[in-house]
Amino acid sequence: MRLLVSVLATLPLVANADEGMWTVDNFPAAKLKDKHGVQITPEWLERVRLSTVRIAGCTASFVSPDGLLLTNHHCVQGCLAQLSSKDRDLLKDGFLAGGREQELRCPTQNADILMEIEDVTAKVAAATAGKDDAAAGEVRKKTLTQLEQACEQAAGTSDPRRCESVKLYQGGQYFLYKYRRFDDVRMVFAPEEDIAAFGGDPDNFQFPRWCLDMSLLRVYEHGKPVSWPHHLPIHWAGPAENEPVFVAGHPGTTERLLTVAQLEAKRAALPLDLLWASELRGRYIEFAQGGAENARIVSDRLQGLENGIKVRRVELDALLSGPLIEQKRELEAALRARAGLAGPQDPWEQIARAQQVNEQVRIPYEFLEDRAGFGGGYSSLYNYARTLVRGTAEKARPNEERLREYTDAALPLVERRLLADVPVYPAREQIAMSLGLMRLREYLGPDHPLVVKLMRAQSPEALAGSLVAGSRLGEAAYRKQLWDGGAAAVAASQDPMIRLAAAMDAEARAVRKRYEDEVEAPVDAAAERIAAARFAAYGTSVYPDATFTLRVNDGTVQGWLEDGRAVPPFTHLERAYERATGAEPFKLPERWLQAKPRLDPKTRFNLATNNDIVGGNSGSPLINARGELVGLIFDGNIHSISGSYWFDVAQNRSVAVHPAIIKAALTEVYDAAWLARELGLK
Repeated sequence: MRLLVSVLATLPLVANADEGMWTVDNFPAAKLKDKHGVQITPEWLERVRLSTVRIAGCTASFVSPDGLLLTNHHCVQGCLAQLSSKDRDLLKDGFLAGGREQELRCPTQNADILMEIEDVTAKVAAATAGKDDAAAGEVRKKTLTQLEQACEQAAGTSDPRRCESVKLYQGGQYFLYKYRRFDDVRMVFAPEEDIAAFGGDPDNFQFPRWCLDMSLLRVYEHGKPVSWPHHLPIHWAGPAENEPVFVAGHPGTTERLLTVAQLEAKRAALPLDLLWASELRGRYIEFAQGGAENARIVSDRLQGLENGIKVRRVELDALLSGPLIEQKRELEAALRARAGLAGPQDPWEQIARAQQVNEQVRIPYEFLEDRAGFGGGYSSLYNYARTLVRGTAEKARPNEERLREYTDAALPLVERRLLADVPVYPAREQIAMSLGLMRLREYLGPDHPLVVKLMRAQSPEALAGSLVAGSRLGEAAYRKQLWDGGAAAVAASQDPMIRLAAAMDAEARAVRKRYEDEVEAPVDAAAERIAAARFAAYGTSVYPDATFTLRVNDGTVQGWLEDGRAVPPFTHLERAYERATGAEPFKLPERWLQAKPRLDPKTRFNLATNNDIVGGNSGSPLINARGELVGLIFDGNIHSISGSYWFDVAQNRSVAVHPAIIKAALTEVYDAAWLARELGLK
């Protein structure tokens, strides 16, 4: 990548212009006034906070007072796939409700709005004071669980909030984020996949782009559309070039504050992830070639895989870049010298020692605890089995002693996903499970006791076939029966997938325990000391890494220079027709071909800005200084992928859907007059 030889002459210890995923309680409004000449008031931030919504893996925003949400098409792929069937492919053909009575409930979707933030750093510090690293790690998790539980119990039934602990600055700060959660989210509109993802994988993370990557959902409460006064009016003309714009959203994960030793450990782990995902992608592609129904079955999974592979590939390129790692090393040395920490308690050395243990446990952890040996998260049946085996066991324990993913605060979402009546496809299950078992045997070795136990008399393919064919976990009613019956019912079940998860659980828990005690706990303790040194030197002028919590970022509408060539910040509709070949992924839907004479070819389609985004920002509103929505974030350029580790203001770009093409779609292509009126269009 050109980025890797040119980016960042120096990496500052404080944020660059246009860099930074700032929390709403620490937004640098004064700095932005000097930089952009715009005033961001507390009232502006408050309205943006209450208008921005966290959905599964993505962001959305309220765009009407009747609960209408705008997000990306690729953020609702799971919902569309779950609502589809052999005779009705909503992912491919799109969906438009004829009215509110025809809106379809997404089986596993939630909508969370951040209502309040509480600083609990002092409480966590007091609980862990004086304890060794492993003991502090256990106490820290228990304390966070207790704080979440007390927060939710204090709310009572009149305020059904969801309280989540949030770690910022690698443990330098802890907060309780208090959300209003809605669990009735319905599909209103989604365009055809061919226009939502025009250009497919070849265009992914590229610009110029021509994607109508948008969808509309609606939030319901008590069977009626929620009345929510906080929403973002859409400015249909969009922003001007060089206009200041802001992204509000829930970026998933960045790792810009990691030590060099941690980055080197990430670099060592990425090749295996890439190999595993690439092989699964190949198997899905081969299966899809078996016919239209096969292609439908794997479509949403395949798109997610392709996206993830490209991300991992570029992240690996970034971490292999000598200059960038050396720059991080220099910055680390500067902070270490300023902090004056040395000897056995040097936190950077402590983290480096923990990474040596991490390398020892990485393979068994990935294949057993992270489930790479059992479909890598792509086997719904094994996921259900693991949840039933662990969840019923954990529910019987006191709340503060449970694994964090099964605390009372986490259980509502666990149950929602476990008990939702969604389709499970045996052929797709077989593909993921057979690959997992094959690589489990390869990486743990054929003589590993667990491998011998599982595959003494069967090949990975045969074992996968018998597990999938014999399991009843595809039946939501059976899963509910086991969940309600608790650990005893699960122990009595002869379902082969249940028995597999139960047989693997002790070994998986053991490797997890070693990782938590010998890697996670010392890293957390050391990271807290590094955070204290950073605070002493720079305060909070350095923003925290992203944690899938609400952040606001500033930037401007602008292109960039690529190999000396200027890339303009806007694309236009006419070029989409010019690029269309009639074959996927450059195929336009029939509706768009028929509408061509009615459409203005100069309509702006997508736009680029230098806002700082990562995964999780998908669906984020692009907002102007007046608090109007002027774009819908759906991607970044190829350079933005390395934004997991550092930000390059010269080349990192976010990519958004322009409001003008959304307006044209609703009014000229899909005849969605009732939706257009709700959005303020005539």
